[in-house]
Amino acid sequence: MKQVEVVAAIIQHNDKILCVQRGENKLSYISKKYEFPGGKIEQGESKEETIKREIREELNMEISVINEFITVNHQYPDFNLTMHSFICHCDSTELTLTEHIDYKWLSRGEMEELDWAAADIPIVNKLVKA
Repeated sequence: MKQVEVVAAIIQHNDKILCVQRGENKLSYISKKYEFPGGKIEQGESKEETIKREIREELNMEISVINEFITVNHQYPDFNLTMHSFICHCDSTELTLTEHIDYKWLSRGEMEELDWAAADIPIVNKLVKA
């Protein structure tokens, strides 16, 4: 089975966290689900470099990477995902969606109300309990 390694940004501004919604996808288990933004690590890139690049590409935002948070290993029906999540900070909530269809800035307590991609749920659970 295909193995995919990605990074995900838990972007914080004041007491809110950025949650982004995927677009329609032929894979029903991730279609229109909420997730933490990020993407695949390219050869020669560090995880921190990847996360900054992906956030610039997907959201036109500049972020600071604070520290690694949790690594999630999740098996989807057609691939295995390893996702390294990082606590990040931004100075402004302004962004431009280039790949997602919606976004919300939510408090930790509000995050459980969203329909999350399965691999992101352990991150949400740890954030809510923190």
